[in-house]
Amino acid sequence: MTATDPAYEAVRRDGVLRVARPETEWLSTGWNGGRRTADRAYNVTVPDGWDRTDLEAYVDERLERAGFAAGGPTLLTGVEQADARGARRGSVTAYATAGVSNPAALPMDPEDDSSPADPGGADGDAAPGRGTVNIVVGTTRALAPGALANLIAVAAEAKAATLLAETGVPGTTTDAVVVGHDPTGERAAFSGSGTDVGRATRACVREAVGASLRAHYADRDEDPPESAADATYGVSTDVRAEVFRPSLDEQS
Repeated sequence: MTATDPAYEAVRRDGVLRVARPETEWLSTGWNGGRRTADRAYNVTVPDGWDRTDLEAYVDERLERAGFAAGGPTLLTGVEQADARGARRGSVTAYATAGVSNPAALPMDPEDDSSPADPGGADGDAAPGRGTVNIVVGTTRALAPGALANLIAVAAEAKAATLLAETGVPGTTTDAVVVGHDPTGERAAFSGSGTDVGRATRACVREAVGASLRAHYADRDEDPPESAADATYGVSTDVRAEVFRPSLDEQS
Protein backbone atom coordinates (compact mmCIF):
# COMPACT_ATOMS: atom_id res chain seq x y z
CA MET A 1 0.00 0.00 0.00
CA THR A 2 1.48 3.34 -1.04
CA ALA A 3 1.39 6.50 1.03
CA THR A 4 -1.49 7.80 -1.09
CA ASP A 5 -3.71 4.75 -0.63
CA PRO A 6 -6.49 5.03 1.97
CA ALA A 7 -6.19 2.75 4.99
CA TYR A 8 -9.73 1.56 4.26
CA GLU A 9 -9.62 0.65 0.58
CA ALA A 10 -12.79 0.52 -1.48
CA VAL A 11 -13.70 -1.09 -4.79
CA ARG A 12 -17.07 -1.17 -6.53
CA ARG A 13 -18.41 -3.92 -8.72
CA ASP A 14 -21.87 -4.83 -9.99
CA GLY A 15 -23.67 -2.29 -7.81
CA VAL A 16 -21.71 -3.16 -4.65
CA LEU A 17 -19.11 -1.03 -2.85
CA ARG A 18 -16.70 -2.99 -0.64
CA VAL A 19 -14.71 -1.15 2.04
CA ALA A 20 -11.92 -3.38 3.35
CA ARG A 21 -9.39 -3.49 6.16
CA PRO A 22 -8.37 -6.71 8.00
CA GLU A 23 -9.86 -7.46 11.41
CA THR A 24 -11.83 -4.24 11.68
CA GLU A 25 -14.39 -3.90 14.44
CA TRP A 26 -17.52 -2.32 12.96
CA LEU A 27 -20.62 -0.77 14.46
CA SER A 28 -23.61 -0.39 12.14
CA THR A 29 -27.00 1.30 12.38
CA GLY A 30 -28.21 -0.46 9.22
CA TRP A 31 -29.89 -3.78 8.52
CA ASN A 32 -28.61 -6.56 10.81
CA GLY A 33 -26.58 -3.89 12.57
CA GLY A 34 -24.66 -3.77 15.81
CA ARG A 35 -21.02 -4.67 16.52
CA ARG A 36 -19.05 -7.24 14.59
CA THR A 37 -15.48 -7.95 13.52
CA ALA A 38 -14.95 -8.46 9.79
CA ASP A 39 -12.48 -7.69 7.04
CA ARG A 40 -14.98 -5.64 5.07
CA ALA A 41 -18.20 -3.61 5.01
CA TYR A 42 -20.57 -3.23 2.05
CA ASN A 43 -22.90 -0.70 0.48
CA VAL A 44 -25.34 -2.32 -1.98
CA THR A 45 -27.51 -0.57 -4.56
CA VAL A 46 -31.01 -2.03 -4.95
CA PRO A 47 -32.93 -1.68 -8.24
CA ASP A 48 -36.05 0.33 -9.00
CA GLY A 49 -39.17 -1.44 -7.77
CA TRP A 50 -37.17 -3.52 -5.29
CA ASP A 51 -39.48 -5.25 -2.83
CA ARG A 52 -37.49 -8.13 -1.35
CA THR A 53 -38.03 -8.82 2.35
CA ASP A 54 -35.63 -11.77 2.71
CA LEU A 55 -32.73 -9.41 3.21
CA GLU A 56 -30.10 -11.91 4.32
CA ALA A 57 -30.65 -14.08 1.27
CA TYR A 58 -30.76 -11.05 -1.00
CA VAL A 59 -27.49 -9.63 0.36
CA ASP A 60 -25.76 -13.00 0.00
CA GLU A 61 -26.96 -13.23 -3.62
CA ARG A 62 -25.70 -9.77 -4.47
CA LEU A 63 -22.29 -10.32 -2.87
CA GLU A 64 -21.87 -13.67 -4.61
CA ARG A 65 -22.88 -12.14 -7.95
CA ALA A 66 -20.31 -9.37 -7.46
CA GLY A 67 -17.61 -11.87 -6.49
CA PHE A 68 -17.25 -10.65 -2.92
CA ALA A 69 -17.01 -12.77 0.21
CA ALA A 70 -20.06 -12.85 2.46
CA GLY A 71 -19.89 -11.30 5.91
CA GLY A 72 -19.46 -7.79 7.21
CA PRO A 73 -22.00 -5.03 7.87
CA THR A 74 -24.08 -4.21 4.80
CA LEU A 75 -26.09 -1.12 3.90
CA LEU A 76 -28.75 -0.91 1.19
CA THR A 77 -29.49 2.11 -0.98
CA GLY A 78 -31.30 3.26 -4.09
CA VAL A 79 -28.28 5.39 -5.09
CA GLU A 80 -25.93 3.98 -7.74
CA GLN A 81 -22.44 3.06 -6.53
CA ALA A 82 -21.06 5.05 -9.46
CA ASP A 83 -22.02 8.06 -7.34
CA ALA A 84 -20.03 6.86 -4.30
CA ARG A 85 -17.28 9.20 -3.18
CA GLY A 86 -14.56 8.86 -0.57
CA ALA A 87 -12.54 11.31 1.52
CA ARG A 88 -9.57 10.94 3.82
CA ARG A 89 -7.89 12.97 6.54
CA GLY A 90 -5.37 11.72 9.09
CA SER A 91 -6.44 8.38 10.52
CA VAL A 92 -9.94 8.56 9.00
CA THR A 93 -11.41 7.48 5.68
CA ALA A 94 -15.08 7.91 4.79
CA TYR A 95 -17.25 6.78 1.88
CA ALA A 96 -20.74 8.00 1.09
CA THR A 97 -23.60 7.57 -1.35
CA ALA A 98 -26.17 10.36 -1.23
CA GLY A 99 -29.57 10.95 -2.77
CA VAL A 100 -32.54 12.81 -1.31
CA SER A 101 -35.66 11.69 -3.16
CA ASN A 102 -37.06 10.81 0.28
CA PRO A 103 -36.06 13.81 2.44
CA ALA A 104 -37.09 13.96 6.09
CA ALA A 105 -37.62 17.56 7.16
CA LEU A 106 -37.68 18.70 10.79
CA PRO A 107 -39.25 22.18 10.95
CA MET A 108 -38.49 24.09 14.13
CA ASP A 109 -41.93 25.73 14.09
CA PRO A 110 -44.28 23.05 12.78
CA GLU A 111 -47.64 24.21 11.49
CA ASP A 112 -49.47 21.20 12.89
CA ASP A 113 -50.61 22.00 16.45
CA SER A 114 -52.28 18.64 17.11
CA SER A 115 -51.68 17.25 20.57
CA PRO A 116 -49.01 14.58 21.19
CA ALA A 117 -51.73 12.07 22.07
CA ASP A 118 -53.58 12.75 18.81
CA PRO A 119 -51.01 13.48 16.09
CA GLY A 120 -53.70 13.81 13.45
CA GLY A 121 -52.68 10.94 11.23
CA ALA A 122 -52.03 7.23 11.11
CA ASP A 123 -48.55 5.94 11.73
CA GLY A 124 -46.84 4.18 8.87
CA ASP A 125 -43.55 3.69 7.07
CA ALA A 126 -42.76 6.16 4.33
CA ALA A 127 -41.96 4.82 0.87
CA PRO A 128 -38.20 4.45 0.45
CA GLY A 129 -37.91 6.20 -2.91
CA ARG A 130 -34.53 6.33 -4.65
CA GLY A 131 -32.73 8.22 -1.95
CA THR A 132 -30.80 7.36 1.21
CA VAL A 133 -27.53 8.73 2.55
CA ASN A 134 -25.26 5.87 3.51
CA ILE A 135 -21.90 6.51 5.18
CA VAL A 136 -19.03 4.15 5.99
CA VAL A 137 -16.30 5.62 8.22
CA GLY A 138 -13.10 3.88 9.26
CA THR A 139 -10.22 4.99 11.50
CA THR A 140 -6.84 3.37 12.08
CA ARG A 141 -7.05 4.40 15.74
CA ALA A 142 -8.26 1.93 18.36
CA LEU A 143 -11.35 3.51 19.89
CA ALA A 144 -12.77 2.85 23.33
CA PRO A 145 -16.24 1.24 23.17
CA GLY A 146 -18.01 4.50 23.90
CA ALA A 147 -15.84 6.40 21.43
CA LEU A 148 -16.77 4.00 18.63
CA ALA A 149 -20.46 4.45 19.40
CA ASN A 150 -20.02 8.22 19.60
CA LEU A 151 -18.40 8.24 16.16
CA ILE A 152 -21.81 7.37 14.71
CA ALA A 153 -23.20 10.55 16.27
CA VAL A 154 -20.27 12.57 14.93
CA ALA A 155 -20.77 11.20 11.41
CA ALA A 156 -24.54 11.70 11.54
CA GLU A 157 -24.13 15.30 12.74
CA ALA A 158 -21.71 16.04 9.88
CA LYS A 159 -24.09 14.42 7.42
CA ALA A 160 -27.01 16.50 8.69
CA ALA A 161 -25.01 19.75 8.56
CA THR A 162 -23.88 19.00 5.01
CA LEU A 163 -27.36 18.13 3.79
CA LEU A 164 -28.87 21.20 5.45
CA ALA A 165 -26.38 23.38 3.60
CA GLU A 166 -26.88 21.59 0.29
CA THR A 167 -30.59 20.72 0.35
CA GLY A 168 -32.26 22.33 3.36
CA VAL A 169 -33.09 19.00 5.06
CA PRO A 170 -30.98 17.10 7.63
CA GLY A 171 -31.47 13.62 6.19
CA THR A 172 -33.74 11.11 4.51
CA THR A 173 -36.12 8.49 5.85
CA THR A 174 -33.60 5.67 5.34
CA ASP A 175 -30.11 6.98 6.23
CA ALA A 176 -27.59 4.66 7.87
CA VAL A 177 -24.02 4.82 9.19
CA VAL A 178 -21.30 2.21 9.67
CA VAL A 179 -18.17 3.10 11.64
CA GLY A 180 -15.07 0.97 12.09
CA HIS A 181 -11.77 1.05 13.96
CA ASP A 182 -8.54 -0.93 14.23
CA PRO A 183 -8.42 -2.64 17.64
CA THR A 184 -4.60 -2.89 17.31
CA GLY A 185 -4.08 0.81 16.54
CA GLU A 186 -3.08 3.71 18.75
CA ARG A 187 -5.65 4.05 21.53
CA ALA A 188 -8.16 6.87 21.60
CA ALA A 189 -10.53 7.24 24.53
CA PHE A 190 -12.78 9.82 22.87
CA SER A 191 -14.05 10.69 19.40
CA GLY A 192 -15.93 13.96 19.84
CA SER A 193 -15.67 16.89 17.47
CA GLY A 194 -12.78 18.34 19.49
CA THR A 195 -10.58 15.26 19.03
CA ASP A 196 -8.34 14.40 16.07
CA VAL A 197 -10.60 11.49 15.11
CA GLY A 198 -13.76 13.55 15.45
CA ARG A 199 -12.44 16.51 13.48
CA ALA A 200 -11.21 14.24 10.71
CA THR A 201 -14.50 12.36 10.60
CA ARG A 202 -16.52 15.55 10.29
CA ALA A 203 -14.32 16.78 7.44
CA CYS A 204 -14.35 13.44 5.61
CA VAL A 205 -18.12 13.00 5.90
CA ARG A 206 -18.73 16.57 4.75
CA GLU A 207 -16.56 16.13 1.66
CA ALA A 208 -17.77 12.62 0.78
CA VAL A 209 -21.49 13.36 1.21
CA GLY A 210 -21.27 16.65 -0.67
CA ALA A 211 -19.32 15.11 -3.55
CA SER A 212 -21.64 12.10 -3.82
CA LEU A 213 -24.72 14.30 -3.77
CA ARG A 214 -23.36 16.45 -6.58
CA ALA A 215 -22.39 13.39 -8.61
CA HIS A 216 -25.80 11.80 -8.09
CA TYR A 217 -27.76 14.76 -9.38
CA ALA A 218 -25.28 15.57 -12.15
CA ASP A 219 -25.76 12.02 -13.46
CA ARG A 220 -29.53 12.44 -13.33
CA ASP A 221 -29.38 15.93 -14.90
CA GLU A 222 -31.64 17.36 -12.21
CA ASP A 223 -31.45 19.24 -8.92
CA PRO A 224 -32.27 17.91 -5.45
CA PRO A 225 -35.84 18.69 -4.32
CA GLU A 226 -36.11 22.15 -2.79
CA SER A 227 -38.20 20.86 0.13
CA ALA A 228 -39.77 17.69 1.51
CA ALA A 229 -43.10 18.86 0.08
CA ASP A 230 -41.57 18.98 -3.41
CA ALA A 231 -40.11 15.47 -3.16
CA THR A 232 -41.94 12.35 -4.33
CA TYR A 233 -41.31 10.53 -1.06
CA GLY A 234 -40.70 13.42 1.33
CA VAL A 235 -41.87 13.50 4.94
CA SER A 236 -41.94 16.27 7.52
CA THR A 237 -42.22 15.95 11.29
CA ASP A 238 -44.99 18.50 11.73
CA VAL A 239 -46.34 17.22 15.06
CA ARG A 240 -45.28 18.49 18.45
CA ALA A 241 -44.23 16.55 21.52
CA GLU A 242 -45.18 17.39 25.10
CA VAL A 243 -42.42 19.15 27.04
CA PHE A 244 -42.12 18.46 30.77
CA ARG A 245 -39.69 18.99 33.63
CA PRO A 246 -38.27 15.91 35.37
CA SER A 247 -39.47 15.39 38.96
CA LEU A 248 -37.24 16.52 41.76
CA ASP A 249 -36.13 13.78 44.13
CA GLU A 250 -36.23 15.50 47.54
CA GLN A 251 -34.09 12.73 49.05
CA SER A 252 -31.16 13.21 46.70
